Amino acid sequence: MFADHALQALERSLGKKVMLRLKEGGGIRGTLLGFDAHMNLLLDEAEEVFKENGKKLGLIIVRGDNIILVSPFE
Repeated sequence: MFADHALQALERSLGKKVMLRLKEGGGIRGTLLGFDAHMNLLLDEAEEVFKENGKKLGLIIVRGDNIILVSPFE
């Protein structure tokens, strides 16, 4: 049931900017282009956040098992 709500929330976020918190303590923000049932996320214009020298990452896939939190970002 929780997974259904999480996937619905991701659907509403398609094409919008999101912020991810990762297990290692870092974060990534970018535009959500897609996802799958395992919460693997496809982000465009992605960039590292919460680091001094954050890099621009471009188009990336983030494995769902590395994600702690997904939040809308304006």
